[in-house]
Amino acid sequence: MHSSSRGSSRSAPPIRYPIGLGAAVAVTVAAWSGTSHAEASDGARADNALESVIVTARRREEQVQDVPLAISVVNSAQLESTGTFNVGKLSQLQPSIQFYSSNPRNSAANIRGIGAPFGLTNDGIEQGVGIYIDQVYYSRSATATFDFLDVDQIEVLRGPQGTLYGKNTTAGAINVTSRKPTFTPEAQAEISYGNLGFVQGKASVSGPLIGDKLAFRLGTSYTNRDGTIHNVANGKDVNEQDNLGFKGQLLWLPTDTLSITFSADYTHSDPLGFGQLYVRTGSTQRPLNRQYAALAAASNNYQVPSTDPFERLTDLDAGMTAEQHFGGGSVLAEWDVGPGKFTSVSAYRKWDWGPQNDRDFIGLPITTISANPSKQRQWSQEFRYAATGEKIDYVVGLYGFYQTVDTSGVQEQGASASRWLLSGANANNPAILDGLRSENDIGLKNTSAAAFGQLTWHVTDHLRLQPGLRINYDKKDGKYIATVTNATNTPIIPFVWVRPAACL
Repeated sequence: MHSSSRGSSRSAPPIRYPIGLGAAVAVTVAAWSGTSHAEASDGARADNALESVIVTARRREEQVQDVPLAISVVNSAQLESTGTFNVGKLSQLQPSIQFYSSNPRNSAANIRGIGAPFGLTNDGIEQGVGIYIDQVYYSRSATATFDFLDVDQIEVLRGPQGTLYGKNTTAGAINVTSRKPTFTPEAQAEISYGNLGFVQGKASVSGPLIGDKLAFRLGTSYTNRDGTIHNVANGKDVNEQDNLGFKGQLLWLPTDTLSITFSADYTHSDPLGFGQLYVRTGSTQRPLNRQYAALAAASNNYQVPSTDPFERLTDLDAGMTAEQHFGGGSVLAEWDVGPGKFTSVSAYRKWDWGPQNDRDFIGLPITTISANPSKQRQWSQEFRYAATGEKIDYVVGLYGFYQTVDTSGVQEQGASASRWLLSGANANNPAILDGLRSENDIGLKNTSAAAFGQLTWHVTDHLRLQPGLRINYDKKDGKYIATVTNATNTPIIPFVWVRPAACL
């Protein structure tokens, strides 16, 4: 079996083709007073690209050519002109990023081929590539499937970054920076459309609330597209897109040396997906009567709706949902004190994932229910101080992180399960597996703390030494309780308990 989506094409601005055929219209308004920050920064980049590209890769603002790291920078203009609206599509602009995804839970980002394993078992495994949005670490790769909200710039750092970032990032980091609230009123909006019913809209507005002390910014994004595979079992198209997100920020400047940014966001995604279609079958080492062709013939001569994958037809008969709720809030405080800047980042994130799939991939009642809804929560706190001197630059920080993951999985077999999953005489008895149900209670608690630092010694104008140090503490506690019952609700396996040991 194989899952895929229809191809897309792009062209240069001002007309964009986000999905096949389409167009885009963008409007920027900064006429209330003066020129918008976005227009000014984009203009500066166009006039003097190298000198004006400011990055925070080493936790302080520097020109990109002064940073001795393998770093790539993508600004908002590049994102908008290429239709790059999530981290998954960022791989089209940055070849060093590989992004794998069969659904939001089973997603993984790698840099230079290094990252985290791809599959169901990665819930408790640390991500090799750290995704940071406005200095907040996002623990799950599902964030890569959501639309960007009011992004100003993305930095891709290749290689280990653990001595600079709170969470250990062994393969690299993707550092996303949003547009900040401005004290000059501005507004902008964009709408794109294409084939397959593709519609995408983005809008933001920013301006002062109280003089030069308090400013706000509001942004929203909406993406919708029809499914790319037609399900003949219910007449619906699956593998569609349906995302709606909001983000709000308040920038408070109580003094000339202190700034506090309050941020909150929420995104809802409810596409019909994710479905597969028939491509071909291959032979295995099973007996001939256990090969696909013989099993299909024994199931009332079952036939898939099409053996041509380009017709994009399927007959999935189980429930298909991929609903997500994603959001959180953060408080970012930056205080210029002494020779450098002290930064505090407090954040809370949540992700609710409610999938349901047809796990047998065809239109027979083999696996009738396959659902693993998951609720994930994370709390993080980072304190960091970065200073720049004539000879010595340094960054030191403390980081704390706590995460909970709770999954309530259900899988139930149907009337054809015995035929396809058992052999011998048992295969002819549907009652053996019909109604067999497994309910799983899965939990994970992850506690992490770290102290990190990096020093840059400017030995001469042409020689710099840059040592770094990181100390990690990680503790993980997990549970897995499975209750298996038959069609009469009689328990077969009461429970299975697994508790991983803590590690330092």
